[in-house]
Amino acid sequence: MTFSSCAKVMQRLRRFARDTRGSLTVEALIMFPLLFWALLSMLVFFDAYRQSSLNVKAAYTISDMLSREVEPITPAYLDGARNLFNELARTATPSRMRVTVVYYNAGQQKFYRDWSQERGGVAVLSNADVQTMQDRLPAVPDNERLILVETWADYNPPFNVGIDRQDLYNFVFTRPRFAPQVKFES
Repeated sequence: MTFSSCAKVMQRLRRFARDTRGSLTVEALIMFPLLFWALLSMLVFFDAYRQSSLNVKAAYTISDMLSREVEPITPAYLDGARNLFNELARTATPSRMRVTVVYYNAGQQKFYRDWSQERGGVAVLSNADVQTMQDRLPAVPDNERLILVETWADYNPPFNVGIDRQDLYNFVFTRPRFAPQVKFES
């Protein structure tokens, strides 16, 4: 290759580098997939937070509903409470729920279980399980009772943007309001 042909090639390369015709098309081809992915990601993250918020609100509703009961809770009542949770949370898959009534013994400084019932395949809580969750429970006076409502609901993101399937767990506790104790009748 001669010097003049190298100079012509270099001149053409400089002219090509300065030429701005068509650069918008190239930039758009690069940016549109990134913008589409970012928009899709924001949609999935927003949807996950929305579902989490619905689950928490539904769990608080169930807990508040149980705290107002003066009659014993029946298995049919708990089935209905789980169905209500599914409706309020708008879950696509069946949820799981566990309701436990615990009381505090100030002499031993421990919580103990009065009763525990589950719906959806979760194990009921034993006294040993209640002892492991003492740090999550509030300080209460002697013989004070709490209603613990735990819920689990699956969240499957509509698009694959880096969030895997999530098991949304809620732990809610409430004092009985109108009766000193909420009883279970089998």
